Amino acid sequence: MLAIHGLKCIYDTGARGWAMELTLGGEGENAVRRFDIDGPEDAEMLIEAFEDSSASTFDPATGEIIFAYDYADLEDEDEVEDEDEGDEEEDEDGDEVETSDDESDEDEEKAKA
Repeated sequence: MLAIHGLKCIYDTGARGWAMELTLGGEGENAVRRFDIDGPEDAEMLIEAFEDSSASTFDPATGEIIFAYDYADLEDEDEVEDEDEGDEEEDEDGDEVETSDDESDEDEEKAKA
């Protein structure tokens, strides 16, 4: 596996085709690999995947480009769950009951009447 250090999108005016060039490095060697792509949409997709990934590698044995991504922080998900729990009310038995905004509005109107 070789780390991808950069991507370059190329339009070859002679061949009238699109290509992507990978700048690779690893295991004491640096290399450049060029391969044909279908068009600018594919180039944009590959560049976005490279920019968004936490690690990108190229496997010369299979010709695969691998984009790896970090998982979301679990602490952020816990905070979202805590915020969602704030919308719940307790019924007469102390059990939590979820209410929608419509139900809350109806309760307020009944209280005013």
